[in-house]
Amino acid sequence: MLSRHVLRQSVRNNSKLWTLGRLNHVAIAVPDLDQSTAFYRDTLGAEVSGKDDLPEHGVTTVFVNLPNTKLELLHPFGEKSPIAGFLEKNKKGGIHHICIEVDNIREAMKSCDEAGIRLLNKEPKIGAHGKPIVFLHPADCNGVLLRVDK
Repeated sequence: MLSRHVLRQSVRNNSKLWTLGRLNHVAIAVPDLDQSTAFYRDTLGAEVSGKDDLPEHGVTTVFVNLPNTKLELLHPFGEKSPIAGFLEKNKKGGIHHICIEVDNIREAMKSCDEAGIRLLNKEPKIGAHGKPIVFLHPADCNGVLLRVDK
């Protein structure tokens, strides 16, 4: 597993090719999407999006819009949902991944791969907002499933 120092050094060494941007969102797997949406909207007063079914990713999403980032509520959609497996292990839900923006996803992928960070998809997939994404293995990212977003 790479330490944060090694990853930072790797990013610094490649800063001319790509840079980390802002935190795009924190994704939370939820067993009851309606209840979770109501909690953020009605109890906490947050602005929330409508439901968006993403069958190609096996999820239904709702975004909670915050002044400085978003929370993405994830609920299983379809039989092959990766979120269903997560919820089997975490019955009450929990943080699934964090998403950080980069300015050049292909160079970020190349740099991470060269640094020994396993990419969970070899080519960028199109994410919830039509942007290319790639997931980095949590065992190589301090136990966090990291999503890199263009």
